[in-house]
Amino acid sequence: MKRSTLLYAVFIAALLAVVVGLPALMRANTPPGSGFVQGLVSPGPLSPAHQSFAGQCTTCHTPLKGVETKTCLSCHAGQDFGDKQSTQFHASASQCTSCHVEHDGGRSLARMNHDALLDPKVWKHPTPIPQAIRDARSAGLDCASCHSIRDPHLGVFGKHCVSCHTVNSWRVEGYRHPSVNSTQCAECHRPPPSHLMEHFGMVSQRVAGEKARVDKCVACHTTDSFNNIRKRGWYDHH
Repeated sequence: MKRSTLLYAVFIAALLAVVVGLPALMRANTPPGSGFVQGLVSPGPLSPAHQSFAGQCTTCHTPLKGVETKTCLSCHAGQDFGDKQSTQFHASASQCTSCHVEHDGGRSLARMNHDALLDPKVWKHPTPIPQAIRDARSAGLDCASCHSIRDPHLGVFGKHCVSCHTVNSWRVEGYRHPSVNSTQCAECHRPPPSHLMEHFGMVSQRVAGEKARVDKCVACHTTDSFNNIRKRGWYDHH
């Protein structure tokens, strides 16, 4: 067989592999319900949340432009991104696809990624953050800007949350509650609003059978639960 004939045969075989194999591969990754053309260009399956748009590319994609933020907002405008403190950072994002990407086999960001808050490419007006802080991950975050409303410490421990917590878990490794015999509860625990009004004398003190001051928590409460009242047991009237 001549060299030219062999090269021609190899070329034809490669061409057939591309013409037949590539469409088959793309069809295997395309969302169910897509047509032949969509199957040729689809990069992969949609996430479960967007499966209803399978085969309807123009629902999200603008021809010659791709996915635009305004298109995402046409469906998600009713979600409380701007007013809810823990999600209001979305209002400063440059575009939705900076974090949320479809057709990636379900690997798109679905849960909070605190590292993204330090990525200047994601935000419209990024705040300059030294590389050393970005490398330290959570050290550069202002936790209180998103979590102060739900601060269980009510500001007693200040706003530097990362001195005790990490972004992966609120649990503090190695933390032990003071002894059950401790009487200094008020150093960390503040009374609920009902203890700062007439309700405290009319109900709370009578239920507990004590005339202790509001800051003497241990006179009525145990350390396993605020609703476990000494000499009475479990009591929850709220």
